[in-house]
Amino acid sequence: MNAATTEMRTKAIDTIRALSMDAVQTANSGHPGTPMALAPVAYQVFNHAMDYDPAHPHWPGRDRFILSCGHASMLLYSTLHLAGVKAVDKSGQPTDRLAITLDDIKKFRQIGSVCAGHPEFAEAAGIETTTGPLGQGIANSVGFAIAQAWLAARYNTTEHKLFGYNTYALCSDGDIMEGISSEAASIAGHLGLSHLCWIYDDNKITIEGDTDLAFSEDVGTKFRGLGWNVLHVDDANDTQKLARALDAFKACVDKPTLIIVKSIIGWGAPNKQNTHHAHGAPLGWDECALAKENYGMPKDEKFYIAEGVYEHFADHVGARGAEAHARWQSVWESYRATHSGKAAELEAMFAGQLPAGWDRDIPVFPASDKGDATRNSGGKVLNAIAKNTPFMIGGSADLAPSTKTTLEFQGAGSFLPNNYGGRNLHFGIREHAMGAIINGLSLSGLRAYGATFFVFTDYMRGAMRLSSIMHQPVIYVLTHDSIGVGEDGPTHQPVEHLTACRAIPGLRVYRPGDANEVSE
Repeated sequence: MNAATTEMRTKAIDTIRALSMDAVQTANSGHPGTPMALAPVAYQVFNHAMDYDPAHPHWPGRDRFILSCGHASMLLYSTLHLAGVKAVDKSGQPTDRLAITLDDIKKFRQIGSVCAGHPEFAEAAGIETTTGPLGQGIANSVGFAIAQAWLAARYNTTEHKLFGYNTYALCSDGDIMEGISSEAASIAGHLGLSHLCWIYDDNKITIEGDTDLAFSEDVGTKFRGLGWNVLHVDDANDTQKLARALDAFKACVDKPTLIIVKSIIGWGAPNKQNTHHAHGAPLGWDECALAKENYGMPKDEKFYIAEGVYEHFADHVGARGAEAHARWQSVWESYRATHSGKAAELEAMFAGQLPAGWDRDIPVFPASDKGDATRNSGGKVLNAIAKNTPFMIGGSADLAPSTKTTLEFQGAGSFLPNNYGGRNLHFGIREHAMGAIINGLSLSGLRAYGATFFVFTDYMRGAMRLSSIMHQPVIYVLTHDSIGVGEDGPTHQPVEHLTACRAIPGLRVYRPGDANEVSE
């Protein structure tokens, strides 16, 4: 790497930092420290690791990037802007406009700006999922990785590799502390999802102070025990070490990867770096000026972008992404010509549509004096729909025999470490992770469902709320929904749960009274 290249790389990274702290300071609200610390990570992942075409941000074969620590949203917005990611229309086709403009960044956290305080799916291309509640993004990423593995098993051929993409999720100490992250990491390790990479920002800082107030885990040892490939980078500013770690992730073919990166929060701000004062509040214009001086930037110029930075991103992520997209498009055209039936299934999935005839086998049940439990008829209806919807997959939190949600038709099978083509997922007793994972499946285009007892929606309400916020067509099959559950007693009686679910805006709640209402 020559001196000119090194200088431009440094300018690009520092521009991410400066845009982030200027936006937070202008809004007088937000989290500047993490974007300042992790700008080299976002730069390295986007510019040198990912196959991502900014001109076609919804390309199905692209690598995915999830900012699980959504409070650091300006890191994502600044990077997407500098990378030149294009906006898309309502049908998902790219336009000639930028997804995030400099004016959007100047209006960070303001009404009408796509740059919300935490990333919101569909507000701008490049935001793969809504994050903010910590742990949700990395759990979503497991759904993305399961989707990749399933799509590859179902649709790739020897001559046509359509789905080999990687999912990168950037997470914080807070993400790792949340219980959902352990649930999701356990599933990912068990399944050996080798196309999944979590990058953990180990900066030892939370809002209240140092993490040792409440957190003393050996995260690397924990994740090795969960079946992960664990790598370490001792300095977030060392892009060569980051590059080697990312290469090692790509070389690992039998397990997911956790890269533990040591960073200094608020890096460059002389009075606030490496303290909790850089975490959840603006630095102050004076501190911003001092940081810019440390970066070698004009200290009093706001939203400054050095000459050549846009071109630098275009020459790297732009050029590499365009080449990768063109290769994929060529494979796709060949696939359509030789596998027209499966290509039609994928086209429906890409368009967010159900296939023709998806409802043709939904049963009509004869009248009965006694009637059948709706979970029994529900299982029959689910099987009838899934049989004719080839990209519908799901499972339960270890309750499929009780919720009647096992797909039993020929070829359904189970999604297991040695069989990624199965359509029955086994989430184990992990309701919260299940809710977030099926969100990731849905965001990947699959029709996903998850099942449990109604009372256990308490354990996954955070993920249910996010699916509603993102307008995702996730299906929750919730059984044992009566206060008269019986011998299980009050712990399993969902007294308040119907009201709680109906109170979530956008969550459509149906409570069928008989078998044919299930079909309807």
